[in-house]
Amino acid sequence: MELGNIKETRNIIEDILLNSISDELEIEPGDILLSINGNKVKDVIDYKYLISDEYLEVEIQKKNGEIWVLEIEKDYNEDLGIIFTNPLIDKAKSCKNKCMFCFIDQLPSNMRDTLYFKDDDSRLSFLQGNFITLTNMSNDEIDRIIKYRLSPINVSVHTTNPDLRVKMLKNKNAGKVYEILKRFHKANLDVNCQIVLVPGVNDGMELERTINDLSKLYPTIGSVAVVPVGITKYRDNLERLRPFDEKEAIELISFIEKIQMEFLNILGSRFVFLSDEFYSLSKIKLPEYDDYEGFPQYENGVGLMKSFEYEIQEELKTIKEPLSIDKKYIVATGTLAYDYMVRIIEMIKSRFENMDIKVISVENNFFGKTITVSGLITGGDLLSQLKPYSDVDKIFIPRSMLKRDEEIFLDNISLADIKNQLGIDIVPCKVEGKEFLNCLREVQ
Repeated sequence: MELGNIKETRNIIEDILLNSISDELEIEPGDILLSINGNKVKDVIDYKYLISDEYLEVEIQKKNGEIWVLEIEKDYNEDLGIIFTNPLIDKAKSCKNKCMFCFIDQLPSNMRDTLYFKDDDSRLSFLQGNFITLTNMSNDEIDRIIKYRLSPINVSVHTTNPDLRVKMLKNKNAGKVYEILKRFHKANLDVNCQIVLVPGVNDGMELERTINDLSKLYPTIGSVAVVPVGITKYRDNLERLRPFDEKEAIELISFIEKIQMEFLNILGSRFVFLSDEFYSLSKIKLPEYDDYEGFPQYENGVGLMKSFEYEIQEELKTIKEPLSIDKKYIVATGTLAYDYMVRIIEMIKSRFENMDIKVISVENNFFGKTITVSGLITGGDLLSQLKPYSDVDKIFIPRSMLKRDEEIFLDNISLADIKNQLGIDIVPCKVEGKEFLNCLREVQ
């Protein structure tokens, strides 16, 4: 979801789940939730907390203005089946930091408005897995998280050095993060952390300090992801930063693998994990599947490649006889995953006869060639770089190139427009082994 779409609204009900408690009580779309057990519902966190009881008195305003008071007996934590027009039931909180590495500050102008909204909302961390900095919260809000036992919470830490964190986030409150994390630890809340690593800023000894500090709060802090800073060509009037190079990536992997073994012996977990970008940059083989310990930071790009590879291998085992598909396909990907996808396709071709399939690396001219991930490829770059390939039957792209709920690229070009201009069917696929193979089999 693009957070700029979340507006402050009343508790308007958009939909009701079929056969839910609300469906049985004839609550309808367009109705408004007024209170639960006499308590006004400030936001979705209040709502989740208030509906956990086994007995509820729910006050509903019907579309005609009539007020209903419904008595409900249910199982503890059973959901009512209400979907709100605004999933937060409140206005999303924007970020007041001026982080030196903020990606939104590096966007060009004239993109859709929702892309420029910076969120730093603990409720979105709980509901959608967004990472928050904890810098834009009052003590009352921290107390509320603890009182309502909101977890897991995903926290962008970056460093536990208070002075350095203030410098990196440009927020005078940023240095308090470790104290807040210790409060969460005392309350036994589940937390995942991330470190956006900036060469020459929070790496080296600072990274070692941060990881060691966070490990003291294990197991409430269950995992730490280390991801590289993303740098676009739109950094006018911003601090000069640079991306990691291959040598630095190799050194970082060596350091992390060493402390992973130490943590494995001490904690029973590797605890800290590197994002896939570092392995692609270094050309070092990905860790083994089990080394990711269940992929706790999958959505953060940690283990996405290994998981996909494993799923492909497992799905290929189910194909007893080679499949004959006399087609010509292209798989488009970012420059980061090009070598990896070539290996994946070679693996697939061993079970698919007569299929001509080529991996095309799409350079990011829109944001700059330092941006290498597939999810930030724009429609314009895809269109211009695929024009020479007019004789293929289909083009496959990762679903992550498109907006979550709409077939549109970051530059507002629609998938339909590109299909029309190329005259070729373009199929977006999730980065999941079974779905990708089904796309190739033309099981749509």
